[in-house]
Amino acid sequence: MNAGDTQRRPWIVGVSGASGTPYAASVLRALLAAGESLDLVVSRASRLTLLDETGISFRDAHWREDLAEWLARGADGKPGTFAVRTDDVRYWAAGDLAAGPSSGSYPSKGMLIVPASTACVAGVALGLSKDLLQRSASVTLKEGRRLVVCVRETPLNGQTLKHLVGLDEAGAVVLPASPAFYAGATHIQDLVDFVAGRVLDAAGVPHSLYRRWEGELGSSREGSSRAGSSRAGSSRAD
Repeated sequence: MNAGDTQRRPWIVGVSGASGTPYAASVLRALLAAGESLDLVVSRASRLTLLDETGISFRDAHWREDLAEWLARGADGKPGTFAVRTDDVRYWAAGDLAAGPSSGSYPSKGMLIVPASTACVAGVALGLSKDLLQRSASVTLKEGRRLVVCVRETPLNGQTLKHLVGLDEAGAVVLPASPAFYAGATHIQDLVDFVAGRVLDAAGVPHSLYRRWEGELGSSREGSSRAGSSRAGSSRAD
């Protein structure tokens, strides 16, 4: 094979400081299960959120161990819920503006920001590029690649709504973290996985994180989306 045949083309996943780190964990697990390569950018603010929501300190020098511990947790905080391999993950520090994803010549499939805080939304919409997460998003837009922004905030004020409209007009997919209930959720993980699944739908990545609507009223009561089998995209460590 020549170098072009083996060129790595990852999805860039940015995690900002909004509440909702379980959404990011579910997306990351499902991407890895789908065989996708990942480039991960964790903002400084998101480290505080991750520590608060999971008790995990995400450290640059020990990022792989910290990531494995994070992805193994369920949305209810239970450790060791999932078995995950992180071999094809590349981590870039948020302050590294010379990192690969800061350039349009760096090959990627696109970028997913999960969750996206209103500060992150504003920075990307205004093109501030104050850290690698915002810079990577700006590069993704200018290169015409898929950008999915999973905004997690409520209520939304007028200024944030204007920023979201601006992102939509620039070609991004604005995807609020809004769980649905028709899939027969019986656990917090089901609601988290629904949002993560919609993020992956927007990216065009196959998964089976939630039961899809098939036009039959009441079908969600016939059985939960968790019954009987492990989730493709988030294999459980039983």
